[in-house]
Amino acid sequence: MPATRKKLSVDLSGIDPICNSSSGEDFYDVVNRQMSRRSVLKGGLGLAVGAFIASPLLAACAPRVGQSSSANAVAQGLGFEPVMTNRVDTVTVPKGYRATPFLPWGTPLTANAPEFRSDASNSALDQARQVGSHHDGMHFFPIDVKKGGDSSVEGLLVMNHEYVDPDILHSDGPSQPPRPQDEVFKELMGHGVSVAHIRQQRGGEWILVKNSPYNRRITGNTPMAMAGPVTGDDKLITKYSPDGTSTRGTINNCAHGFTPWGTYLTCEENWAGCFMNDDSEQPREHARYGVRQGNSRYYWETAAPASDDTDRFNASILADSPTEDYRNEPNHFGWIVEIDPFNPRSTPVKRSMLGRFAHEGVVFAPPVEGEPLVAYSGDDARFEYIYKFVSAKPYHQATASGDLLNDGKLYVARFNDDGSGQWLALDINDPVFMAQAQSAGVDFATQADVLLNTRLAADVAGATKMDRPEWGAVHPQTGEVYFTLTNNTRRSEAQTDAANPRAENAYGHIVRWREAESQQAEHFAWDIFLLGGDVGTSTPDTAITLTEENHFACPDGLWFDHQSRLWIQTDMSGPTMQQGPFGNNGMLAADPVSGELKRFLVGPVDCEITGVVTTPDSKTMFVNVQHPGESSGPGEFSSHWPDGNGLRPRSSTIVITRDDGGVIGA
Repeated sequence: MPATRKKLSVDLSGIDPICNSSSGEDFYDVVNRQMSRRSVLKGGLGLAVGAFIASPLLAACAPRVGQSSSANAVAQGLGFEPVMTNRVDTVTVPKGYRATPFLPWGTPLTANAPEFRSDASNSALDQARQVGSHHDGMHFFPIDVKKGGDSSVEGLLVMNHEYVDPDILHSDGPSQPPRPQDEVFKELMGHGVSVAHIRQQRGGEWILVKNSPYNRRITGNTPMAMAGPVTGDDKLITKYSPDGTSTRGTINNCAHGFTPWGTYLTCEENWAGCFMNDDSEQPREHARYGVRQGNSRYYWETAAPASDDTDRFNASILADSPTEDYRNEPNHFGWIVEIDPFNPRSTPVKRSMLGRFAHEGVVFAPPVEGEPLVAYSGDDARFEYIYKFVSAKPYHQATASGDLLNDGKLYVARFNDDGSGQWLALDINDPVFMAQAQSAGVDFATQADVLLNTRLAADVAGATKMDRPEWGAVHPQTGEVYFTLTNNTRRSEAQTDAANPRAENAYGHIVRWREAESQQAEHFAWDIFLLGGDVGTSTPDTAITLTEENHFACPDGLWFDHQSRLWIQTDMSGPTMQQGPFGNNGMLAADPVSGELKRFLVGPVDCEITGVVTTPDSKTMFVNVQHPGESSGPGEFSSHWPDGNGLRPRSSTIVITRDDGGVIGA
């Protein structure tokens, strides 16, 4: 590309605009009052989960049949030396462990895929056949799982690709608008999902099974189907889908989920900034989500020559009918998408019953035969909400499928001052919800209307505004639900109190709750599990105080392994990461029973650590390193990981094993 061409400044900051202007209380208002007025709820690692059920409120929420109580949960312990913070451009793991880069951005994936070019000059078509950009949530499916097996040496590693950094994706950075069509297409191909068939060799090395029929890319242009109550709604009618039943592409794929029947769920997070709408008044299903005016984040709508595939990112009214333009295209995004990794010819399905917002991920409660299926999801934006889905039909292992996700009830959480909580139904057939909507002057015509405007529905229901709800995890033994709240620096001095003196929640925390009676209950009890911060930070009403071995900020990724250890990943950005006391982003391990918390891993410069899973035998761990060198400009790289020698940084999975072949973390 000509060295003299003008560069485009793509603004990747501010991708999380505050879109919630409702008058509902903020979660920190509730927390601050709760911490100063009560000492009923005891939580945190220091007092262990046994103290969690010692609380009268939490003890009242009995564990469901077949599950042990918190007091009977087994301590697993953390048998590794903690890693100290650092700013080294590599991956640091404990003594006795090794971390090996695997499947970096640009790895040839599907048949006839070309090799990655170190100057990033691969074409859009190349990228469509290579591993995508900015790895995020992922899951390992044993190759024999459909037959009830649990292979730990072969399987499908399925991962999300959250976004692209045009300065790194293109060899000479992005062009000024109008954007060349090939650049825009390459960026669309960098988003989505990769399905990689992998196998462990006898020597322990993991390899990609080349030419496997399972290897697959799902991108920003892949044809998809809509399912659930929103299917066929007038607000989904576009030039591409005149009947509102089909769609194409998934973008901004952040965290994930996996179903009990062996499919993968990818979640669309900061999708709204990829669209623009210059109408004098945007519809609520655009404005409440942050669809931009003037231009989209990447200027995709300016692609030249013009194409139906890129014109769709201009959601302004440009024709007489929605069948002639893309005024409704943003309504095709913000969903959870189901993918069958074992059927490469299957069409991905967007499951509208799970709601439309900036989905960080989705996590299921352990399914119980003959009972409804339950799932939780967070809306990763400041002052947004936590949601719960309960299926209308009962779960039966022999017949379970994605149809269970098409019908049910969606709830949003309210966290009360006294440590109790309520799940508020977002249901047009619920008289309380409809009365609240009427009182707020909001009209919902159908359940599809409610789901298209999930955030607005949560506003009128009176949900508690949260500090960027991100990943969730369900304790395998106790059924307690944990959620990370990454940060929210927009909190004012007026919202502080003696028990929580920080004027801004720059460091984040983790909240947890236990459902009453069963996972599908409409009431729960909650407390604060852990506060992030520098050395010396204490979680109120607990014995835990952070040390050099475990201080952290901005918890994001969250996952319980097969032995009930909780893995916590961090996503600091800007000054917190680059000048703060925490070093590079990393990952900690916690044993909620023993009270241990240790730093396990530190990533390379300017990266985020996100996505974690192990093989069923827990002897191989996969972790994703996203956007090393994020602060780089064209040709100016703050990181050269994993290739080194001055080369451009590449997001990558890492494979972690123990030198003695033992269980990770034990």
